[in-house]
Amino acid sequence: MDPDLTFDPNQLPVPEDLICAAEDILDRGALRAAINAAIANCGTGGGERRKAVVPILKDAFSLGRKRIAEAFLASPFESVPTTQAYAWLTDAIVIEVFVLARTHLHPLANPTEAERLSLIAVGGSGRGEMAPHSDVDLLFLAPYKLTPWSESLIESMLYILWDLKLKVGHASRTVKDCLRLAREDYTIRTSLVEERFLVGDAALATELTERLRTELFASTIPDFIEAKLTEREERHRKQGGQRYMVEPNVKEGKGGLRDLQSLYWIGKYIHGVKNAAELVNFKVFTQDEYEEFKAAHEFLWAVRCHLHLLTGRAMDQLTFDMQVEVADRMHYKDRGGRRAVEHFMQDYFRFATDVGELTRIFLVAQEEAMLKAEPMLLRLFNRTKKAKAPYAIKQNRLTVAEPEAFLQDKLNLLRIFEEALRTGTLIHSDAMRLIKANLYLIDDGMRADKEAQRIFLDLMLKHGNPERALRRMNELGVLGAFIPEFEAIVAMMQFNMYHHYTVDEHTIQTISHLSKIERAELDEELPVSASILKGGINRKVLYVALLLHDIGKGRDEDHSILGAKIARTVAPRLGLSKKDAETVEWLVRNHLLMSDMAQKRDIADPRTVRGFAKAVKTKERLDLLCVLTVCDIRGVGPDTWNNWKAVLIRGLYRQTRFALENGMEALNREERGTEARKNLRAALPDWPEKKLRAEVARHYPPYWQGLHVTAHVDFANLLAGVGTDEVRINLTPDDDRDATRVCFAMADHPGIFSRMCGALSLSGANVVDARTFTTKDGFATAAFWVQDSDGHPYEEARLPRLRKVIERTLHGDIVPRDALADKGKLKKREKAFRVPTSITFDNEGSEIYTIIEVDTRDRLGLLHDLTRTLANANVYISSAVIATYGEQVVDTFYVKDMFGLKFHAESKRNALERKLREAIVQGVERADV
Repeated sequence: MDPDLTFDPNQLPVPEDLICAAEDILDRGALRAAINAAIANCGTGGGERRKAVVPILKDAFSLGRKRIAEAFLASPFESVPTTQAYAWLTDAIVIEVFVLARTHLHPLANPTEAERLSLIAVGGSGRGEMAPHSDVDLLFLAPYKLTPWSESLIESMLYILWDLKLKVGHASRTVKDCLRLAREDYTIRTSLVEERFLVGDAALATELTERLRTELFASTIPDFIEAKLTEREERHRKQGGQRYMVEPNVKEGKGGLRDLQSLYWIGKYIHGVKNAAELVNFKVFTQDEYEEFKAAHEFLWAVRCHLHLLTGRAMDQLTFDMQVEVADRMHYKDRGGRRAVEHFMQDYFRFATDVGELTRIFLVAQEEAMLKAEPMLLRLFNRTKKAKAPYAIKQNRLTVAEPEAFLQDKLNLLRIFEEALRTGTLIHSDAMRLIKANLYLIDDGMRADKEAQRIFLDLMLKHGNPERALRRMNELGVLGAFIPEFEAIVAMMQFNMYHHYTVDEHTIQTISHLSKIERAELDEELPVSASILKGGINRKVLYVALLLHDIGKGRDEDHSILGAKIARTVAPRLGLSKKDAETVEWLVRNHLLMSDMAQKRDIADPRTVRGFAKAVKTKERLDLLCVLTVCDIRGVGPDTWNNWKAVLIRGLYRQTRFALENGMEALNREERGTEARKNLRAALPDWPEKKLRAEVARHYPPYWQGLHVTAHVDFANLLAGVGTDEVRINLTPDDDRDATRVCFAMADHPGIFSRMCGALSLSGANVVDARTFTTKDGFATAAFWVQDSDGHPYEEARLPRLRKVIERTLHGDIVPRDALADKGKLKKREKAFRVPTSITFDNEGSEIYTIIEVDTRDRLGLLHDLTRTLANANVYISSAVIATYGEQVVDTFYVKDMFGLKFHAESKRNALERKLREAIVQGVERADV
């Protein structure tokens, strides 16, 4: 027998600290004996022998994996011993399969030189760390072209490994092939950086290692670094380009495991290190930085392992439902007014930030090493702006020339960011290290220093790109040190489907949007905000208000109220005057007011505008609040701002400004109605006067105030000659609102609004706004604005199907409640969210209606359930305003009772609330099935 294949317990070294004892994972001696016994008791054919041993291997592998998983569940943060245990178990099984194939399936007494074969682990397998469902990457290495014997052995091995349900990535190559292909393909080259000999011909494996290093790696270091950086940039772009995406990919995302692995690949490529700890010896990392690397590595691998075990597959996307389950497995608890999952994700994003900092430090160190060998590049890089003392430009980055002089004045911990903006340079990793090591110098005395306050405010106000300085200050811990209240929201995740970023990143995004408006980059998209800024505004107040607007999040108290209290302390500390500080406090307390009024109330109702104008009081505050609101909504995520929100905010702003400039009495219903009727006449020049008078006379006053003239034209045409048994529908793209307007005209009867809602729900349409009116001659006119599932207007080609479903429902061919029962199921990833239901009644917000606001969990058919409940209670619905925030929806109804009166009686309101809650609970039960 080949001496390489005789059983030796030391042939496969056991890492020191596996998650449980190696003998508990796999008794290799017993496994080998069981295989030999099975072989002895079956025939000599390869198929028979494979059939005999596969169950033995499968049971051993399954039992080993089960024991590793149990041990990891008991110690849910111990990922390194866990990944090493999975890798060791996989190595052992793969080696046993190789030995089985060599000795029993394809025995060869006297192998020739050409029949030497080495089995090598590459990629993650070669690194010796594997998640529960990682692929197994193997290289079969031969001295020359594969012989028929080698091909048969490899084929038998692969069949057995596939029978064990292992996902095997494999290649069969010579050393010469490896060198040639690795030179051409960076993916292959990267996998070979981590090659590790398992079993077979050791000399062949050694030859590969030596020739890779001497003939390829040593002469191609700059190329490899550039390739890895390009690959990293593309990977981040595909994952959304943000470290703070709320459903991050633990492996491929920014700040994820692949970034850490890239550091290891480059380190091994350049220095030949076997583990990250050795990078300290090469002064790539300090010991403290290596400890950060180690902690991030351990945490991210723990998360990945839990994901694999929970899903039973190679799952790396930390989706909302998985976040809850992983947090539970890692023993996070609800506390401080926040859910366990939010504490878990805050830790995740803090580690992702650490990975980003380590990556920057590492890459700058490697770049510096490369520049020493590239004097021409060095000369080119030095052609930059000169930095003021005590700074210097190094590798085209700002650094500290004299650390001792720098630290003598602690304000330099802020000035360096101003200098970086002035010189247009990034900050060098040496300077980053110096800043992080001396954050303790930022004390109360420095925070009270007027020069420190000036520097900080100038970073936002004077250099044109405040987000760059703020983001770097935040990542280095300076922002949290200078404003300690900000530290609580750093990396804080908001566990919902509405916010795309962590709270701190959202804050910086809002400031970035304000800066873009100031740079005139959004004049066409945001004409109102642009005109406000060009007309003159208190920029200092606006920037500070944006910086502080969400600083109260994550506590039991309303974040707007708590944030205002914090702003009352922080704004003066930043050097703001008493008047400016009071304005900042007001803006923080009311930063949701304009958004709520515009999206949750009927801004066609004069009382809505009057109430908002009374709250704002001055045009100065209106201007500030309008720009802050726009930046806040745009900072939520890439697709949150749209034409619909723009129309609502713009309409509320213009009406409120008109009221503030001309007096509240200027908001007159009758004047608006007269203007609307005049516009209709102008839009229908071909209609006879008698017909026009009849059309104008058939509508009550609210009809004229609640719709645009284009909708009035649609309804005029729909109502012309309509019969009492007809249902007329008109579908019109409303590009200004990013929606499709659906206008209905039919004989009025109880529950008709609910049936319309049901018809639209069945068609898959998402209702974003609705108005319903009754004519004096007994017809119902209703306008709905709907979007498709992607939040866009319906394409022309899809309108006929939309119309057909609506018509069938309204004619009674489809019963909405029955049809929706099967369609409204919640997706698994959506079930993790908790949205408490809140129902409020407001008799002051409208002159003639009671406003019912239902704040609850969104789902298909909810609007139909609510409107059907109201209809069954003899409630007349005049209009519905729908505001959706991810999984949360606020449906607002303007209603009257059957006698045309508001709901003044508390008993009636309580009874109605009880019925609405019952409808919501029943709907949730159907959706959760």
